[in-house]
Amino acid sequence: MDETLNQIEKFHGHLGPYAVVGYKMGLIANEKLGSDPFCKRAKVFTGTNPPVSCIIDGIQLSSNCTLGKGRITVENKNLAKAEFTSEDNKKLTIQLKSDIKNEIDTIVTEGNIHEYSEIIYNKSDQELFDFL
Repeated sequence: MDETLNQIEKFHGHLGPYAVVGYKMGLIANEKLGSDPFCKRAKVFTGTNPPVSCIIDGIQLSSNCTLGKGRITVENKNLAKAEFTSEDNKKLTIQLKSDIKNEIDTIVTEGNIHEYSEIIYNKSDQELFDFL
């Protein structure tokens, strides 16, 4: 397994597709808004109920916008969506495409969670996300 996937698994406690989705969201935010976690904030619309809330851990790991730093907030909307805002008020909103979310919610089981997480990890950002 890829070292990045090992890091996600170690941080989150298991490897799952929503943690991978969040990780990829955080990487995009770093690329577009800078990697300094003190220069951006994340607002995540997942709520705190798994499995969609696993996106939060992925975002924390890759963007370093963490709860402890006060750089991430969570709204209870049950959406696979995150908004990142830079200190100079540039905004980036990333939402998981509905067909990908439906796949995760219907296809993933205990027996294929690692395999499907790797599939998600290897998809391009354009395949996974809508940028709003």
